[in-house]
Amino acid sequence: KTTPITGKPVEELYTLIGIAASTQDHTNRLVGVETEGMTVCPCAQEMVKSYSKDLLLEDGFSESDAERIIDIIPIASHNQRGRGTLLIGSEQPVRAENLIHIVEASMSSETYELLKRPDEFFIVNKAHRNPRFVEDVVREMLRNVIDVYPDLPDEAFVLTKQENFESIHHHNAFAERFGTLAEIRREFIKGEHVVRHTTLEQWLKG
Repeated sequence: KTTPITGKPVEELYTLIGIAASTQDHTNRLVGVETEGMTVCPCAQEMVKSYSKDLLLEDGFSESDAERIIDIIPIASHNQRGRGTLLIGSEQPVRAENLIHIVEASMSSETYELLKRPDEFFIVNKAHRNPRFVEDVVREMLRNVIDVYPDLPDEAFVLTKQENFESIHHHNAFAERFGTLAEIRREFIKGEHVVRHTTLEQWLKG
């Protein structure tokens, strides 16, 4: 891919995943990808935002001016690399390139192996304008799958995972969601609460 501002070509490594299970009656197949991106913590950003507003008010700015300034300027937060995984099981062909785009677009920003300074500023600013928790990324992946593949049948299977390599903690953050598209659509489109979701093992067994 190319860097966002300077347009420099860079080589990126992605993991392609293929899973299949066969019986005498049928074969179920999944195609998936694993790729990395960047996430920014919304919680820490809100605290910095509140603190910055208090400083502006103490310095004599009006409430409305302080709010306007806070809305204009980027707000700091801690950020980290994240690794997203997306698997889709269906008889309908699914292109790995599209899955990579879905995963990267679901994070605060995509990342690049090599960056010039204008590119670095662009992705840092983009990420801090788009803060997301690890569970937000999983929800965005599912929402993007529904939008990008409206013709996938209800019996298709989707699994999404996100692991963030936390910068200020000694642990990583992890979120996962899976199920048939019928189950996922009921939650996202109809707003229903689905108590049990079909697991990968159950779907492969048919």
